[in-house]
Amino acid sequence: MHLNGLRRVVGAGVACILTILFCSSCLVRTRTVVQRGQPANKPVLTANKQELLDRIHRLADPLRSFSLKVDMSPSVGGVFGGKVTDYPTIQGFIFFRRPDQIRVIGLDPVVHSTILDMVSMGNDFRVSIPAKSQFIEGANDAPATSKNKVENLRPIAFMNALLIDPPRPGELPILEDVSDETISVYKLIFVQRDGDDLRLLRSVYFDRYTLDISRQRTFDSAGHATSETKYSGWDMHGDVRFPSVIDMTRPQDGYELLLVVTEFKPNAAEVTDEKFVLTPPPNAQVRQLSK
Repeated sequence: MHLNGLRRVVGAGVACILTILFCSSCLVRTRTVVQRGQPANKPVLTANKQELLDRIHRLADPLRSFSLKVDMSPSVGGVFGGKVTDYPTIQGFIFFRRPDQIRVIGLDPVVHSTILDMVSMGNDFRVSIPAKSQFIEGANDAPATSKNKVENLRPIAFMNALLIDPPRPGELPILEDVSDETISVYKLIFVQRDGDDLRLLRSVYFDRYTLDISRQRTFDSAGHATSETKYSGWDMHGDVRFPSVIDMTRPQDGYELLLVVTEFKPNAAEVTDEKFVLTPPPNAQVRQLSK
């Protein structure tokens, strides 16, 4: 509302400003425009495309694996407008190992029993929901068709949010400077050639006051956003820099998940093969998902 109102005010005043700008009898005044939420007179930082790519490399290259302890706050519904249901915050554990192994465990907020257990290796995933005696197997790109949005969670969604990778083979980075009186960011846009066209894959935003990454968006083949993740509270953990707050939104799946990191262990010895083994519990109903 603030931004739209600002734009209306600026638009309404343009004609008047142009009228008086060259009038010799008019007084000229100088004013300072401060970006919303930023201290006055704080200078923006500059970087070129390669320097921003180097910053991504410094985040990703040292990180071979990690374990996370997080507080997870899920919301389901029209996360970009409409009715939203907020669920209680739960404690979670996330284990990751390159190139594509991830395990996500969610605990009941009261008795701390497992309410959700997910693992993904490559394009295959498994999800265990003990309270419903359900065990789901399938491909990460299988359609999310359940009316229960929680059952549509995919481990790959966490991986897309937690990882900010350098350009992959075939990806072409393009730099855009998005700066005006309300925002000042660099945006790296990653595209890929698709025949005679270019396909939008993802975009990474850098706050120009710190050059920290503030947001990452990913897109499907039609150019629609599949995920939008916001990052804040960046801190060093040894030689690895990692955010303490990760706000993940999945607009097509209809849910948002706020992750507050309470413990981060990069390249942890505890991230072993056993962490990525998930088998159906006794008496669980096993369901296969296909494309």
